[in-house]
Amino acid sequence: MEDRIERMKELVSLLSKAGKAYYQESREIMSNFEYDRLYDELTALERETGVTLSGSPTKRVGYEVLSELPKETHESPMLSLDKTKSVEDLQAWLGDQKGLLSWKMDGLTIVLTYDGGTLVKAVTRGNGEIGEVITPNARVFANIPLNIAHKGLVVLRGEAVILYSDFRRINEEIEDVDAKYKNPRNLCSGSVRQLNSQITAERNVHFEAFSLVRAEGVDFENSRKRQFEWLKSQGFEVVDYREVTAETLPQAVQEFADAVEGYDIPSDGLVLLFDDIAYGESLGRTAKFPRNSIAFKWQDEIRETKMRYIEWSPSRTGLINPVAVFEPVELEGTTVSRASVHNISILEGLELGEEDRITVYKANMIIPQIADNLTRSGVKHIPEQCPVCGGATEIRQVNDVRSLYCINPDCQAKKIKSFTLLVSRDALNIDGLSEATLEKFIGAGFIHEYADIFHLDRHQEAIVEMEGFGQKSYDNLVASVAKAADTALPRVIYGLGIAGIGLANAKALCRHFGYEFENMRKADEEELVAVDGIGAVLAKAWMEYFSSEANNEAVDHLFAELTIEKEVVEETEQIFAGKTFVITGSLEHFGNRKELQELIESKGGKAAGSVSAKTSYLINNDSLSPSSKNKKAKDLGVPIITEEEFLRMLEPLE
Repeated sequence: MEDRIERMKELVSLLSKAGKAYYQESREIMSNFEYDRLYDELTALERETGVTLSGSPTKRVGYEVLSELPKETHESPMLSLDKTKSVEDLQAWLGDQKGLLSWKMDGLTIVLTYDGGTLVKAVTRGNGEIGEVITPNARVFANIPLNIAHKGLVVLRGEAVILYSDFRRINEEIEDVDAKYKNPRNLCSGSVRQLNSQITAERNVHFEAFSLVRAEGVDFENSRKRQFEWLKSQGFEVVDYREVTAETLPQAVQEFADAVEGYDIPSDGLVLLFDDIAYGESLGRTAKFPRNSIAFKWQDEIRETKMRYIEWSPSRTGLINPVAVFEPVELEGTTVSRASVHNISILEGLELGEEDRITVYKANMIIPQIADNLTRSGVKHIPEQCPVCGGATEIRQVNDVRSLYCINPDCQAKKIKSFTLLVSRDALNIDGLSEATLEKFIGAGFIHEYADIFHLDRHQEAIVEMEGFGQKSYDNLVASVAKAADTALPRVIYGLGIAGIGLANAKALCRHFGYEFENMRKADEEELVAVDGIGAVLAKAWMEYFSSEANNEAVDHLFAELTIEKEVVEETEQIFAGKTFVITGSLEHFGNRKELQELIESKGGKAAGSVSAKTSYLINNDSLSPSSKNKKAKDLGVPIITEEEFLRMLEPLE
């Protein structure tokens, strides 16, 4: 008995720490799989011993919120759901009743209140008893109706979520890899609870309704389904659901399972509730769970396999992540052979070594993870040299986490920015090679220099198996790379990332040297400063870049992969040579500023971003605008012209 009580104390401590990190601090210190396993163990011990320890997560609904947002007590407690991983249990629970089966969304639960048809209050779930008032933020959610047709009091619950597509977009905009969000739920939690609603608006938070608490004066004929239909009629997006019986339940569960991988809304299971409102409410509740609904957690498909080796994957911050590479196994319909282990602390906790027998699964049926190490031979080889650059490594401990870092400041993996620029829209324009993807490829050793981007087909099998990839993504990427091989010289020059050489300067250099790259590469300072827009500083940066043997070799290898389109410069058309234009305000004759900039540059001119003494013309259709550019142009005596006036400057040549 004492042993079991001691184990319970240990479990309560572990689960409480994990819960606090997850709910209050929006971070994870253990996987969902591990949390569920320990939670189930604690539940079984409590049942067996008849003892429930103080602070047990099986009896607490949630955790106290920590923020400066106003707090409010919920009218009725917001309870967690009991859960099962068995479809047979779901069938037995439903019995002869009709039910509604829907996604269990992985975001932040919100209670909305409407009065007189207007949104008057939004409160987070908080600890189930007390939530945080986030009304200003809810008003800027992407899809919440600010007004509805029904004028009586309406209270409903739903999940605030950030779509996977938005999650990837937001993460790609964050330069520091360590600052990127680990999952959409963490990002959503921080977005919903912002003190500045403008930040919330930029995050594109969605709201999916899943429960109607009250709607004054509406008869729903005792049906949850009718409630959902009514919510839709009022303009709410309602969680996807299926009407089921015990007989049709297995097929419905399978349909949801088949849809998981391509579903854009984060989900960690399903919810089943009785359609019959009165019947469900008559069942009451336990101290922790309501009895009118139950959660279904995906039964993790676990496979045993054999470890092959640990691959060490560097990032541009210097962090080197361990990745377990194992003999391929089929999981949830796909073949997997790799799983991130995240850091040395987790690696050592698993005592993971080569040739170990391990079990693997897909978290939420998507992300490959190691469930357990059956043989635990121990960690034997933590590299002392970076696998990308060969430089020295060191182990650093931050709080309770030990991680491996490359300390060579010139490590190729740290030069992710240069590769990101090369594949950007104004350079080679390779769709599918985001900064995050490039980091993965560089870390895996697929890319060492620019030319390697054009040989990703050598790593097809490994890329297809990577998280976030598949055969279709790989095929699209290879097609995009092939298309990018046919390009223009200014795009390549800009993509090299030479200090100060933007796209406009790259175009000016190409025009001046007649699009002869070798002449440009060998140019001295006198020749370079003769180019419009190139001064002594830029000329020095250009010459320093091409004085490097390594740079020249990398450029030669890159050019060997490219087909540069021929450009013919007709001097008679360079009517804007030596002139600098600045564009501001809305345009009427051009689709966007880029179109107008390209026309100016094609005629020998330069398009700048700010007005200065060197500006020849400011193009602005509103010459009376009090904008800063107009004011500065007037102060400097720079002519302000409209698009019409600009187009008339072209007429003699047209």
